[in-house]
Amino acid sequence: MSPAEIQAVIDRILAKDVAAASAEHDVLNGRAQALSSLSREHGDYDGDQEDLQDRRALRRVAGLSTELDDVTEVEYRQLRLERVVLAGLWSEGTLADAENSLRELAALAETAGSEVLDGLVQRRTKPDPGTFLGSGKALELKDVVAATGADTVVVDAELAPSQRRGLEDIVKVKVIDRTALILDIFAQHAKSREGKAQVELAQLEYLLPRLRGWGESMSRQAGGQVGGAGAGMGSRGPGETKIELDRRRIRTRMAKLRREIAAMKPARETKRANRRRTEIPSVAIAGYTNAGKSSILNRLTHAGVLVENALFATLDPTVRKASTPDGIGFTLADTVGFVRSLPTQLVEAFRSTLEEVADADLILHVVDVSHPDPEGQITAVREVFSEVDARKVPEIIVLNKADAADPEVVERLRLREPRSVVVSARTGEGMDELLQQISNSIPRPSVELELLIPYDRGDLVNKLHQSDADILEQQHGQDGTWLKVKVREGLAAELAPFKNQGSRPNG
Repeated sequence: MSPAEIQAVIDRILAKDVAAASAEHDVLNGRAQALSSLSREHGDYDGDQEDLQDRRALRRVAGLSTELDDVTEVEYRQLRLERVVLAGLWSEGTLADAENSLRELAALAETAGSEVLDGLVQRRTKPDPGTFLGSGKALELKDVVAATGADTVVVDAELAPSQRRGLEDIVKVKVIDRTALILDIFAQHAKSREGKAQVELAQLEYLLPRLRGWGESMSRQAGGQVGGAGAGMGSRGPGETKIELDRRRIRTRMAKLRREIAAMKPARETKRANRRRTEIPSVAIAGYTNAGKSSILNRLTHAGVLVENALFATLDPTVRKASTPDGIGFTLADTVGFVRSLPTQLVEAFRSTLEEVADADLILHVVDVSHPDPEGQITAVREVFSEVDARKVPEIIVLNKADAADPEVVERLRLREPRSVVVSARTGEGMDELLQQISNSIPRPSVELELLIPYDRGDLVNKLHQSDADILEQQHGQDGTWLKVKVREGLAAELAPFKNQGSRPNG
């Protein structure tokens, strides 16, 4: 190699090192990319948003001291913003992937009600088994926490109990992981009885292996004359430590919650069975969190469900009736949003809710096309589809937020996903095309009949006009109304006595 080529290689390596070093401290510059940058959060079709006003009535505020001099201020303690520092590993993928992951963690932290002060990313092939971060980076994190005055460290992964304890011993502040953060958001936003039970079950499943004891001072397991270093008489007793009592109580509570959730399941199945019995097609809206699922539901049905520029703003499923341009009715179900590395506890706890997706006739997979990594969103959501056996359901990719997206990105995704439609729930762009795609994809009336209905059974004619039936032709004759229609099987059985009675009227 010539000297010029050698120097070019050196410059390229040095540039990569500089970029990696700057990433460790500057990954949080700018707005968290998991949140939308649009100035308007709602449209006229979103309704009054009273639920959102109630949620924001007790929004946490910055600048409130945790050291309260006046005891009367204690009621405001819950409004204090936690001050957090983020930490993550860049073990695979590109630098941009690591930055996007940490920005998403920042958005999660903001949604949970905290103030993000700084963030660190370490280039490392695998986590340290003791402290997750390397020893040097953990000490650097301790200095950042001390300099910023943070009271919490949030790690962009699920920590083992030993890793959490080891990192807390170094940084001297509370350490939580990504899973605990998501569970906290779910606990804040769950409103229905079933949703609260599902979140509590997921939290207890997460907490059970992470209970921390208080050393041997509370242990009462002596084990007879050979236990407890030979401490025989006087040491025999209840034989159960405090931590084991806590574990037993948690398991008892988990069993009760599972029974409660199982008892709620028949009601949801009954409603689903009623829709199946009446053969109403069901469409499930699914996708990454904050992709605009609730906004699309409001745009199509004027449901007025809560819409907020935050992650996991809505958890409880909402089902509304809608119709295609030619009058075929169907149900739209808004489901909980997904996220990269969605905790397995939540997938299991919300399985009864996610069954709405698996049992649907069509999935509207909403993607935030203005996000820096929309392909990553699609992959993460489809992984959850696989876990709930929903990959067999027909799927339409809805590329939302097109008004704020790069046209080249939109075109790239349209080529990658042939069955897609570009929309903007905020402006209404593409909604007519989306409705037409739904109309072409849902099960339609398939039984063709020729009917002659007497005039004294006008109620049946009225029912055909009001129900999901395609009226191809209609004429009035001397003996009654002649119709050529397409209906579903259930209605065809009811209309069977009126088939082939008389010929088609003339004129």
